[in-house]
Order: sequence, then C-alpha cells, then structure tokens
Amino acid sequence: LHQDQDRHHPLALGHQGRCRVRHPDDGLTRAYGRTTVTATFDADLDEDARVIAETAAAFAAKKIAPFALEWDQTHHFPVDVLREAAELGMAAIYCAEDVGGSGLSRLDGVRIFEQLAHADPAVGAFLSIHNMCGGMIDKFGSEETKAKWLPALTSMDKVFSYCLTEPGSGSDALAAKTKAVLNAEGTHYILDGQKMWITNAGFADVFIVFAKIDGKDFTAFIVERNTPGLSVGAEENKMGIKGSSTCQVFFENCAVPKDAILGEIGRGHVIAFNILNIGRYKLSAAAMGGCKRSLTNAIRYANERQQFGKSISSFGAIQYKLSEMAIRTYALEAANWRVSNYIDDRKKLLTEEGKSLAEASLGAAEEYAIECALLKVAGSEALDYVVDEGVQIYGGYGFSEEYPLARAYRDARINRIFEGTNEINRLLIVDMLLKRAMKGQIDMMTPAMEVQKELMGIPEMGEPDTDAFSAEVKAIANMKKAILMVAGAAVQKLMMQLKDEQEILMAVADMIIDTFMAESALLRTMKHAESEGAAEREAMVQVLITDAMDRINKSGKTAIMSFATGDEQRMMLLGLKRFTKYRMLNTTALRRTVAARLIEADNYCY
Repeated sequence: LHQDQDRHHPLALGHQGRCRVRHPDDGLTRAYGRTTVTATFDADLDEDARVIAETAAAFAAKKIAPFALEWDQTHHFPVDVLREAAELGMAAIYCAEDVGGSGLSRLDGVRIFEQLAHADPAVGAFLSIHNMCGGMIDKFGSEETKAKWLPALTSMDKVFSYCLTEPGSGSDALAAKTKAVLNAEGTHYILDGQKMWITNAGFADVFIVFAKIDGKDFTAFIVERNTPGLSVGAEENKMGIKGSSTCQVFFENCAVPKDAILGEIGRGHVIAFNILNIGRYKLSAAAMGGCKRSLTNAIRYANERQQFGKSISSFGAIQYKLSEMAIRTYALEAANWRVSNYIDDRKKLLTEEGKSLAEASLGAAEEYAIECALLKVAGSEALDYVVDEGVQIYGGYGFSEEYPLARAYRDARINRIFEGTNEINRLLIVDMLLKRAMKGQIDMMTPAMEVQKELMGIPEMGEPDTDAFSAEVKAIANMKKAILMVAGAAVQKLMMQLKDEQEILMAVADMIIDTFMAESALLRTMKHAESEGAAEREAMVQVLITDAMDRINKSGKTAIMSFATGDEQRMMLLGLKRFTKYRMLNTTALRRTVAARLIEADNYCY
C-alpha cells in the first residue's frame, strides 16, 4: 500500500491501476452500505489494513452472500462476480506489485479469505486456487514466464487452476503417473495422464500441471486449456461447495512447448509443497470465516426460537454449545493472526538480509510449514464442530436445505480432506518437527533433558504466583513439558521405528495442536487485557486450557501406553499427571459468562 496517499482517495494496491481497494469513505462502501458489513476486526488494525478488511467484507456482503444459496442450488459458478473481485486486487493478493499483484501481507490475506468464506466458501475456494497459481508463477517463473502470464492472471482475464491430484496419488502426490516426454524434434513435451478433483477446471483457461518427465523428474508445466489433447471431464456431483467447479482433466498426446516448464526440471515437488503450505494456511483463514458465519446464524436462531415460553438461548444446554463454538473460533482466530505475523516478520527479515521477494516469501512459508499444517487441522476441525452444533441448535430446521446450516454443514466437510488430509497433516507436524531437531535447527534435546531432570526431582512448593494470568502461563509451560516428555521418550525407545507408529505420532500431534491453540488464545487475551470484553475473553481462555489439559492427558496416555512398560510407564504417567494439572474452576459459570455476551450481541462479538 502507498501509505502516503490522501485518505480520501483510493488506495492503490497495484501499480497498473486495475487492482484497487477503496477507502471506506469512497464509493464502493457507500454503494454496498456499511450496515451490511457484520465482520469484526482487531482494534489494533491500522488504517490501511482496515481499508483492506472492510472492503473485502463489503464486497462479500453485497456481491456474494445474497446469491450464495442460489449458486449452490443451481451449481452456478459466478466467474463474472469474481472478475469484479479481481478489479479490487483479489486475484493476485500475494504477487508482487511490480508484476501487477497487490503485494499484500499474509495477515491482510487472512482477513480477505475470511470474509470471502464468510459469504460463500465456494467462492473462497475459487479465489484461493487462482491466487495459489499466481504465487507459483511469481515465485518460480522466469521473467519471461511472469511477463507472459501474470497480467492476465492479475486481471483475471484468464482463470487459472492447478492439476496435482490423480486417481492413484492423493496424499502421496509424488506417486503421480502423468508423464511428459520430449518429442523427437526437441521442441515440445508430450503429456499423457489424468488428474482429478481439480478446482476451477470447468472454466479455467490455464492449468499448472505436475507431471514426471520420462516418468521420473517431477516437473510443473503451464498448459492452456485450448491445447490439443487436453480435455475436461464433467462436473463432479459433490457433497458441498457446489458453487465451485470440480472436474477431471485428461491429457492425451498433449504437446506443450519446452518453455512451458515452470521452475526447474525435477523441482516440481518444491513448487507443489510450498504452495500446499500456503494453501493449508489459507484454508484455516476460510474456516475461521465459516465459523463466524455459522456461529452468528446459530446465536440469532437461538435468540428467536421460542420453546417452553422463552428463547432457547436462555437454556444452559444451548449456552454450552454457543460458548464452546465461540471459544474454538476465538482460539482459531488468535492462531491465524499469530502465524500470519510470524510469516510476515520472517519475510521482512529475509528481505533485509538481501533475499529477493520471491526467495523471502518461499523461505518464510517453509519456516512455518509446521504451523501451516497445524492450522489446517485445527481450522477444519473447529469449523466441523461449529457447523455440527449449529445444525443441532436449529433442530429439525437445521436438516432443511431452506436454512443456512444445512449448506454450511455440507460445505465444511471437504476441509478435512483438502490440502492433504488431516491425518497426513498430523503426521507431517511431528515428522517436520523431529527432522528439524535431528538437523540441529531446533534444540529439543536440552529442554527434554530438563524435563527428565524435573521428573526425577521433588516438585517445587514455592509461594504461589498471584500475577494476572500466571496460572495460565504456567499451564502452557507444563503442556510443552508433557509434549517433550512423551515425544522424547518415544524417540529414545523406538528410534527409526517411530515413523511407522502412526497412532503415537498422531497423539503427539494432538498434544502440539492443543498447546499451540491454547497459547495463541492466551497471548491474544493478555494483549487485550484492558479492553472491552476482557473478562469474557479471560473466561474463554480458562475454559480452553481446562479442556485442553484433559485432552493432552488423554493423548499422552494413549502414546505412553503404546510404547512404555513397567517403571518407565509408571513414572511417565505420574509426570503426565503433574504436567496436566490446572486450577479447579467452575467452567459452567465461565461458559455462561461467554454465552451471555454472545446472546446480548446477537452476533459473534469476540
């Protein structure tokens, strides 16, 4: 953003003048009406960030939300509407400004995708894939490749998609069988193979296709739709996100020029895995938007629905559901913002060290690949919980397609499969963490040894710390000790066999996820300890930590009982009990406090 511009003029996001986000005082927001924007934003947002977030919310509220149900029912793909989003700079959010992109931060991107998914997750999926293709070309393309493709991508004169998954290679992407063979003249690669579950395929003009040159070198190619030998199958009859296009794509003797290669031969996996990191992270942002939408719908329905002479929102069973939905949404938002800032800060640091923007972007995404996988799991499962309980609050109406929770329930389910299944991502969390530890990139050994020493010693019985949030800070520290104890012992006992003990790995991953989410919520709450709603946010964190401790204890037991025996097992179980203690609280009263604010606001308000 050009921060020195007058606040009453449009703030240009793209140097070519076609990618713009307008100030709230300008015509866009006036036309949409500020009353249509129900999104809540962090009080710390600066003016430019608020412009971006409010514009995305206004566009989603005016141009997407009123038509989302119709698009779902008619399987309509609103390409014309999405081209309007491109005029606002949403077609190339992360591409550099010098190539026509918006050049926004990851945190700005989170807020944009949250608002799009808040209105319609199908639209969010469309723009996510298009933006991911832009990121691939911007970060890995030659100057000639960028000049050829990015102008049409940033304006959305051409719609982009990418083809990775195949019938026989889903989670195991590198097992792809699509082949590329150089022709006898040495001018073209001949592609043969089949891709499936390709988002945007029904109307995409350009595909980024991953294939193996001579059956071995995994490589990315840019292929135009009208290339002879490329054909697109019928639309899939999907459970949800029916307002997005999903088809198979076939390649039969499909000749593409040699210069259609994106990046380097044999380095396609680098492109694919880096983009998957960002895809996982954006999915979590979209899930956050879905959580807020469905929770707000549930609150309003509960306030309006009368049974036994009063609103069902007055009943404790409903208040429990609303509060838990809010707590998971609050923690997810805190974690998304936290990781966004991590990535943005890392990118800035790498740039200052002399890295190019492309190198800095890739390095930052790779640095926080663990957190991206973690957010994908946490976001998709938080959304699943919220929509499921939303249907329950609606009762029979929740089962009817005439009410919004039925579609939300269907749309949410894909998120645990998209961008690598949650099972794969759980395994990746621990795998990446242990690999970094073995390479010396992360020191896990020193703190693990300290935990072992603490277990062998007598527990300290010093004076209790009475500072604000001291019990919560200690609880988070103990959660980390529990992880180090269990993971460290598993590595020592099983060594290389641990990679095959998926139940243990997934239990440790769950401990890590619970800890990261609880810590994120606590950090956010401490930051805003003096602002409005502080008491309710503190209540949310206390409930979250109470429940997380129970889950960590259960996950830890599952892992310990899988590999430890005898005295080692007994000692570790005692240690787990010590590390998962938290103060005894009346969580029912705390939940009622959280729910009361939601019910009064008639909206998600945290």
